[in-house]
Amino acid sequence: MLEDDPACEICEDAVDGREAIEKAARLEPDLVILDFAMPRLNGLQAASEIRKLLPGVPIVMFTLYGSQIRAESQKQGISRVVDKTESQTLVSALKELLGMGLREAAAPIHREH
Repeated sequence: MLEDDPACEICEDAVDGREAIEKAARLEPDLVILDFAMPRLNGLQAASEIRKLLPGVPIVMFTLYGSQIRAESQKQGISRVVDKTESQTLVSALKELLGMGLREAAAPIHREH
């Protein structure tokens, strides 16, 4: 879905929460997408660590557990929760977040799962 949109460039994937943190720290992306159900560290735990490292970078939780984690996700500094059952809204949510002026550079969108 993201690869089909010319405005999106995926710069890296991660297989688990720890790798997501490491890659986010190294790449300093414009945006991070996490899934709640990741091995080693779940999406909320990874988001908390990424938020400490990159406080200005929007984090999107793209998950099947949106309704269950929405309240907790706000505490972890997650910018938006997008339910996978409404995946057609993901690209527009990302574009909206990136259009908020959080970062000036036109660097790639970063996807973690």
